[in-house]
Amino acid sequence: MATVTLEDVKKSYGKTDVIHDVDVNIADGEFIVIVGPSGCGKSTLLRMVAGLESITSGEIRIDGRRGNEVEPQDRDIAMVFQNYALYPHMSVFDNMAYGLKIAKRPKAEIAERVAEAARLLQLEPYLQRRPRELSGGQRQRVAMGRAIVRKPAVFLFDEPLSNLDAKLRVQMRLEIKALQRKLGVTALYVTHDQIEAMTMADRIIVMNAGVADQIGAPLEVYANPRTAFVAGFIGSPPTNFIDAALFGQSDGAGQIGLRPEHVHMAEKGRLEATVGSIEALGAETLIHLYAANGAQITVRQDATQPIPHEGETRALTWRDTDMMRFDPAGRRV
Repeated sequence: MATVTLEDVKKSYGKTDVIHDVDVNIADGEFIVIVGPSGCGKSTLLRMVAGLESITSGEIRIDGRRGNEVEPQDRDIAMVFQNYALYPHMSVFDNMAYGLKIAKRPKAEIAERVAEAARLLQLEPYLQRRPRELSGGQRQRVAMGRAIVRKPAVFLFDEPLSNLDAKLRVQMRLEIKALQRKLGVTALYVTHDQIEAMTMADRIIVMNAGVADQIGAPLEVYANPRTAFVAGFIGSPPTNFIDAALFGQSDGAGQIGLRPEHVHMAEKGRLEATVGSIEALGAETLIHLYAANGAQITVRQDATQPIPHEGETRALTWRDTDMMRFDPAGRRV
């Protein structure tokens, strides 16, 4: 277990900056999720911690030790990738034991560590199988087991669930979180899926074009986004944005953000909109409406509430305290 510190970390390719002065202290045993859209720099940031990418400026410290010049194999980290990276000709046991064999650990120790990881991951019946004989979820467990047996100070996960179906992703994210808690190991986890970020993280780092737009506990980031980007990215369905000038909020500049659960249909409202489409999801209903000014508004309501008909014009309202105001640059005001 270890702390991880990123101090003004920057990465450039020639004159192009791809990571802009990221600054964060990660506590021992903390689960950090780095989240953002494709191309935002999240995987590059993780690879810099791993030592697979060089650092242009700034400093990375693992348990207080400067890591900028330390080789990946000497950083006491273990990485789990999206594609599992298992050896197809090796058994599950040999895949999990491979790193320990390379390190020339005693056979008895290797057997003990693999057996312990196999119990944790419910892989005991599959130790003699080849990867091709396993399901996607079982292969991912093997990849995790290979990391666990090394007993690293830090786990790094690079979109490990991207290749799994939706149901299995839910199961695996619960398993990964429970396993991290049980082992007490520090973890950095990269994903583009904001639901994974919200449900797994102690804190999230929301990346936007190489910038850490916001760092904080998931519910705090959801309730108090600092930028329009964070407000729009974190939350499903995403935040509604309306030109602030329509409500006299900022002299025609900036936007108002409203979470779908904070917008309600009423007899009288602040805005009229036409029902475009309806998604009945069982426990809740999503209603997508279009205002005359072109704004698209999504309303999330309990499934017990009456559902309007497509084409109806409805009045929409919300509380002042639920409005998020953003300036023209997208900063919260």
